[in-house]
Amino acid sequence: MVQAYILIQTEVGKATAVAETIGKIPGIITAEDVTGPYDVIVKAEADTVDDLGRMVVATVQKVEGITRTLTCPVVHL
Repeated sequence: MVQAYILIQTEVGKATAVAETIGKIPGIITAEDVTGPYDVIVKAEADTVDDLGRMVVATVQKVEGITRTLTCPVVHL
């Protein structure tokens, strides 16, 4: 299982709607509004890195109101 944090910037006033929509996507563990340089932080998991990438590109990035994403895979050192 691969986990990642997805840092999301949204259009002004869209953070809550983006977090609510993303929170319903299969594979999303949490989706929370935050303050700072990013508007929403999501924790996601998938079986493989490829599956994670497909989820981000095909599903998460298509949510209306998102302007930019940054995916940060979790590593266990």
